[in-house]
Amino acid sequence: MASRIAAPSLTQLIRGERGRIKLSDENAMMKQIYATHTPDGREVDVKPLFQLVEDILSRASPAVDPLFLTAQTRVETWDDKTQQASFIAMLEALSFTIDRVACEITYKSSSGEDAHATTLSIFNQLSYFPWEAKLVITLAAFALSYGEFWLLAQIYSSNQLAKSVAILKQVPVILEHSASLKPRFDALNDLIRAMTDVTKCIIEFKGLPSVYISHDAAPLVTAMAHIPTAVYWTIRAVIACASQISSLSSLGHEHALMSSTNETWELSTLAHKIKNILDLLNNQLALCYQYIEEKMNLETYQMLLNLLEGVQIDNMKLLKALIYAKEDLQPLLDGSTKRRVNLDVLRRKNVLLLISSLDFPRDELSILEQIYNESRVHASRMEYEIVWIPIVDRFAEWTDPLQNQFETLQATMPWYSVYSPSLIEKPVIRFIREVWHFRNKPILVVLDPQGKVVSPNAIHMMWIWGSTAFPFTSLREEALWREETWKLELLVDGIDPTILSWIKEGKYIYLYGGTDMEWIRKFTTTARAIASTARIPLEMVYVGKSTKREQVRKCTTAITAEKLSYCWQDLAMVWFFWTRLESMMFSKIQLGSTVDVDPMLREIKKLLSYDKEGGWAVLSKGSFVFVNGHSSSVLPTFNEYDAWKEHVPSKGFDMACSDYHNNLRPDARPCCRFEFSSTVGRIPDTMKCPECLRNMEKYMAFLCCHDESTINALI
Repeated sequence: MASRIAAPSLTQLIRGERGRIKLSDENAMMKQIYATHTPDGREVDVKPLFQLVEDILSRASPAVDPLFLTAQTRVETWDDKTQQASFIAMLEALSFTIDRVACEITYKSSSGEDAHATTLSIFNQLSYFPWEAKLVITLAAFALSYGEFWLLAQIYSSNQLAKSVAILKQVPVILEHSASLKPRFDALNDLIRAMTDVTKCIIEFKGLPSVYISHDAAPLVTAMAHIPTAVYWTIRAVIACASQISSLSSLGHEHALMSSTNETWELSTLAHKIKNILDLLNNQLALCYQYIEEKMNLETYQMLLNLLEGVQIDNMKLLKALIYAKEDLQPLLDGSTKRRVNLDVLRRKNVLLLISSLDFPRDELSILEQIYNESRVHASRMEYEIVWIPIVDRFAEWTDPLQNQFETLQATMPWYSVYSPSLIEKPVIRFIREVWHFRNKPILVVLDPQGKVVSPNAIHMMWIWGSTAFPFTSLREEALWREETWKLELLVDGIDPTILSWIKEGKYIYLYGGTDMEWIRKFTTTARAIASTARIPLEMVYVGKSTKREQVRKCTTAITAEKLSYCWQDLAMVWFFWTRLESMMFSKIQLGSTVDVDPMLREIKKLLSYDKEGGWAVLSKGSFVFVNGHSSSVLPTFNEYDAWKEHVPSKGFDMACSDYHNNLRPDARPCCRFEFSSTVGRIPDTMKCPECLRNMEKYMAFLCCHDESTINALI
């Protein structure tokens, strides 16, 4: 009677040569492998073959539950492309090689030869193939026997032929003891998953786009240095798995049960090593993708720069590059219909790109919506579209609260908006920040119908002149400034029609601000007394302060209760007054104006500076502004009325007051100060003082205004 050939255990396969591998370092072992590697330049597309192998291995995963015999039927989902002629031709070309490797694995895994020698033999057979092809071919060879074993296990109860073959391979007996063999099967499954994951990762390296990552790129060089070792140990793992199937079939369940603990431990040890290799490769793959992303981002960024410099027939190329270039979805939401639309709705139109973070101030949004809606009434002569481009931190986690914040903000907008912030790519965000100087405060970039940027930020024009500034070009901005003079309408136009009616009536109008109630009481009482003495019609308006909103609210309440003067009850009007004033300064600076040659800019900057240091007042007669002064000079001028009242009959009240004020030298003259938020895009490098025209010193400051409304919102 023929004796049964005893298949070596996995312990023998690994431990048997462990001493040898320890004695000779792994470098020497890998030199043997490198010596077998003599590729002849053939290119093998192993992806389809690997997909087939992966399908076999996943479907053949042993179910060790006793209910295995009634395993559920899986739905066939193999891709139709496997039937294509090219794939069939590839299989025909490789089938002989796969069979040879399968025979090598089957014979040597049951003949007692150690795993390293078997692995080296397979490398010799596959010497002409690239590394990834060696691995996939070996996996395919293993899948033949492994798939056959578990195919018999799945169908032998319903197919007589399969049953007979299964009995020869002792499959029914093994399955009867599947519960006892569960740890071993689990370890086998774990190792096979690790093998397929490593193979998939190596194939992924092969598929990296060479146009973005060359073979000499550092992360790819490092990865390629590790791939031969990864291939070696994965093929070693294939030999170990084949040995398991061979021992189950040839020695039966008794031997399998006796050696189960050791075999399970060895399989787990090998799986651990493969997983460590996988972690290393995945890290390198991540670095490769990061490298590729940086290259692609740089390409996109450069493309945007080129589009800005070039001449286009319309605006679509730039809009697609900024928002979404593909045709597979509609990237815009129409604010009026709340339906998604394509970018074609913007073709050859004047487009205003409203760029902001999700923290869009409600006052700004409300005023902008009002201006936009007014422009729709005159759409025939002012045809432009606004598109909101939301900028978010692409490295931060996108949470449900952020999504809700975005959707809430988007729902309030009557214009177009980008459907999702995720459509705006990283290089586009970089471009917007670096070229258009976006720093989280909303900006309005204007594109003409040909996609040319005609204003890098028209938000200032929008605040100052509204839709009158159409088509929002820098030339239009310059033309509008040429039409302006330093007069009261410039400060209050579009804010309060009551003041405009007082201007028409030729009344004296004092605008004043600050949050020092003691000074406010003295100023308003003194001003009203002098107006009564001089018999001039006087109106006073409290316009608050650019910051400290809650303090302004309290001052407004007190002024109204004490009937000191007229106030703006709607704090949005206060916000708009100061925003327009700041916009005037930024608009002038953007056009290159300086205080030494532009008297209007000088007065604007004075007023903005006074706002930072105590109270102030702008005194006018109708449109004519005759005093723009700080509290340290305006109140003393009124207190010393007796010193200049004699000039009122000859000069008029306005000029007499102006002359005395301008010649007054207050004891405590405040420093001139300007504050630029880090969210502002373009911050000037140098500035001249509007009072003395000297160059101002530059500081960096941290500021907290203790706004109680903000504090309460956080509680």
